[in-house]
Amino acid sequence: MAPFTVLHVCMGNICRSPMAERLLARAVRDRAGGADDGLLRSVSAGTGGWHEGEEMNPPAARLVRARRGTDEGFLARKLRGDFIDEADLILTATADQYDYVVALRPDAAARTFVLGEFGRLLGGVDQSALPPAEPKPEALRARGAAIVEAVAALRGSDAPQPGDDLDDPWGRGDQTFQRVADEIEDTTMPLAASLLP
Repeated sequence: MAPFTVLHVCMGNICRSPMAERLLARAVRDRAGGADDGLLRSVSAGTGGWHEGEEMNPPAARLVRARRGTDEGFLARKLRGDFIDEADLILTATADQYDYVVALRPDAAARTFVLGEFGRLLGGVDQSALPPAEPKPEALRARGAAIVEAVAALRGSDAPQPGDDLDDPWGRGDQTFQRVADEIEDTTMPLAASLLP
């Protein structure tokens, strides 16, 4: 069985989504006591293919490394339908990208969220109602699926809020990258803590 898979989506797949991909992987690794054990698959893609095959944007890569993540082996990819199909949770940088994912795969709507929206709603999930947490791929997968379902129920038919979008830091200063990385971790760290309390 494949591990619980989180797909992060932004525009070019060189700044926001790779940062989210690698920061979530690091947060889960930290919760699991440094072991990876194929507990979670954190991947990313961009709605546009301009940067396909490129490495992470240098300021994004620096920030990931500064936060104990790794940029090693990262290559940008253009979003495809099969990436969406194999993801258990899809986190987009903006509401526009949410719309793009759902236009490509309407059946993915219930497991697709704007990153800030997911983080905002996650706090309302009743952790005691979730399947037991264990650092095992099957347990994490079951718990992850229950978290996604609970967050979708909390969202109901509400649209994302304007503040849920992540700013595009591309071509802007380190300060913007820092702020965006902080906002990413405002969701990825609580998610890792929910998956592996």
